[in-house]
Amino acid sequence: MRYEGQIFRPFSEANSYLLQCTVGCSHNRCTFCGMYKDKRYRVRSMDEIMEDIRMAKAHYGDLEKVFLCDGDAIAMETDALLEILSALYKTFPSLRHVGSYVGPQSTLAKGDDLSVLRDAGMTKAYLGVESGDDAVLAAVKKGVTADEMLEAGQRLVQADINLSSMVLLGIAGTGEAARRHAEATAEITNLMKPRYLAALTYTPVPGTVLFKACEKGEHLLPDPFETLEEMKTIFENITIDHLKFVGAHASNYLPVSGELQKDRAKMLETVNGILETRNTGALRSEAARGL
Repeated sequence: MRYEGQIFRPFSEANSYLLQCTVGCSHNRCTFCGMYKDKRYRVRSMDEIMEDIRMAKAHYGDLEKVFLCDGDAIAMETDALLEILSALYKTFPSLRHVGSYVGPQSTLAKGDDLSVLRDAGMTKAYLGVESGDDAVLAAVKKGVTADEMLEAGQRLVQADINLSSMVLLGIAGTGEAARRHAEATAEITNLMKPRYLAALTYTPVPGTVLFKACEKGEHLLPDPFETLEEMKTIFENITIDHLKFVGAHASNYLPVSGELQKDRAKMLETVNGILETRNTGALRSEAARGL
């Protein structure tokens, strides 16, 4: 398969065919993210995309899962996305899943087209919510307010697109700001009602604005136990049922996953056990952590 630049995908898309529909991210201003800083956003030509689908057919035969890259494929024109979805489902008889990263601004711009895309076979969206706190969203230049982020997520849910909300532990820094971030993140989750809540731990990426702020001491990184305090606060403040919490990402110091509310007591017990003992040996080492 051919790709332009480095390709990123959610870890849950490990077994998916990665189809590059756009190059880069349509927003690409987030201060913490270094994923697409070497790319200028553009939409690939339909001829190239269709040729890639034919190549995938020749190589794989049939497929069950496809992930649309790069950072915000939903920013494409709806007619183009519909053409791609139609080609995928015609080419791969066993196809049951098509996922994509989605930006909040691009999602809001789609309006009623989200339901059209769902009917055409776009089944899952990964929304980088990062935080429910307006101050955090503004500081990291996410481009939307918490209310706008909430509306984007709710529109995806209303369109029956399987929503995975991605949030960042540690992105607010330390102290009271971290507590507000965790509480607001739980609250936006309660209102958004995604099927999945995926928590990652902020890790400074060289070359990014926030990395430089960390180097200068302008942004204070929480220690591992402070990020676990945030995770605990989120668990304590989530009130919705049947939410699959995914905390197994390599950036996290302690992999914790389960279903809220069903597994809440067990998940809190795991986190509290580490917070009480301060046992660093039970945490993922810095060397073993990754993005």
